[in-house]
Amino acid sequence: MTGAHRNTVDSLVRRSARRTPDRTAVRYADRTWTYAELDTAVSTAAAVLGDHGLGPGERVAAYGHNSDAYLIAFLACARAGLVHVPVNQNLTGDDLAYVLSQSGSALVLADPALAPRLPGGVPVRALRGSDDSLLAALSSPRPFAPAREPASEDLVQLLYTSGTTALPKGAMMTHRALVHEYVSAMTALDLHATDRPVHALPLYHSAQMHVFLLPYLAVGAENTLLDAPDAAQIFDLVEAGRADSLFAPPTVWIGLANHPDFATRDLTALRKAYYGASIMPVPVLERLRARLPGLAFYNCFGQSEIGPLATVLGPGEHEGRMDSCGRPVLFVEAKVVDEDGKDVPDGTPGEVVYRSPQLCEGYWDKPEETEEAFRGGWFHSGDLAVRDAQGYFTVVDRVKDVINSGGVLVASRQVEDALYTHPAVAETAVVGLPDDRWIEAVTAVVVTREEVTEEELIAHARERLPHFKAPKRVLFADALPRNASGKILKRELRDRFGEG
Repeated sequence: MTGAHRNTVDSLVRRSARRTPDRTAVRYADRTWTYAELDTAVSTAAAVLGDHGLGPGERVAAYGHNSDAYLIAFLACARAGLVHVPVNQNLTGDDLAYVLSQSGSALVLADPALAPRLPGGVPVRALRGSDDSLLAALSSPRPFAPAREPASEDLVQLLYTSGTTALPKGAMMTHRALVHEYVSAMTALDLHATDRPVHALPLYHSAQMHVFLLPYLAVGAENTLLDAPDAAQIFDLVEAGRADSLFAPPTVWIGLANHPDFATRDLTALRKAYYGASIMPVPVLERLRARLPGLAFYNCFGQSEIGPLATVLGPGEHEGRMDSCGRPVLFVEAKVVDEDGKDVPDGTPGEVVYRSPQLCEGYWDKPEETEEAFRGGWFHSGDLAVRDAQGYFTVVDRVKDVINSGGVLVASRQVEDALYTHPAVAETAVVGLPDDRWIEAVTAVVVTREEVTEEELIAHARERLPHFKAPKRVLFADALPRNASGKILKRELRDRFGEG
């Protein structure tokens, strides 16, 4: 492939810079970058990375919180032909060492506050916050000419899976896969240059970076980066006219809806609400829609290995199917199969499998796991779902989260939706815990907003579910464990309560 055919992640920003050089691309804290300035910064950062003697294909880990420097570092790796390794900023100890070691990272770009957590043996450069940081180097622009132009088929990122059920695996993403996914996101989510998105979820996570920030940079929108999804800050931006679209997992939307200012702030400028990363409880979605009837809701579903967007339920598709995750996006083919990989009839639960140019090439240095995931010529998602006659998918559960209660399979989501209709339930997660009689006892872990008893919640669930699906136990917690992308860590709940 010649340079004239080059289509890489960083080239999308370069095209936006040539179309609208003076348009604001990114705001973070007190700094603003036009598209021309952002493109220049990416080239300068790529040259700085070259000073470390890194060659094409070498891995560079990023261990930092949201910032403009974090974004520029990713794009600079893409331009330099390096493989970016985003690391969950909450990882420490053995978990952190595992990702750095397993990826073979040759350099870590880190926020100074996080750098002391890093194990020895890997060179470290500050992302920001010091005179020799990557961000500080951008004040002296430099040209960049790579020894070899990155190709569409080259790896650009190792996206480590969330690790909610096992050790994380590095999904090998190419430029080609991510660019296809960006086009799918633009078309399915109605992303436009006139939008004013706010990006508040961690950029190390594929959803915020690859479903929203990069596609929005590709179309030339004005983007605001936040350190975290702070409700008051988001409300301020919306009221000031600087934000009209927001992506957040259900846990964050629940927090926004429960915020004391949610009912009183003027949020009419908010036009697009995107949710995903985990299942949105239907009762919560109904409350949000009642409060903001003019807001267009989009359900985004997928996983890291597919870039991560696989299906979307658009705002005109919610009526009558609010528990659905929609239909496959532009570059995704999906179907539902049984344990033998055979297609199941519509309406029958089975595992979702994919074929798509958005898919990863496999898992870094894990050939057996790669072969297992891609068996039969399709990627096996691990998600249990039902497809209807119109092609809409409804996720029932993760295959590993389905509860075997007395020999009958119970989907945790159905139980959670029943509990969410009780006014005292702020959050809940349902898991199966070992039980001598039932094999696994359907158990709800609940965070409450007002006083309620175990007996009351079990009775409430039994009014809405067959008795075998209702919780056998209800446990109360101050908070549910989750990763930074908002996914509840059910493995951690099973470990914590399974021994009691």
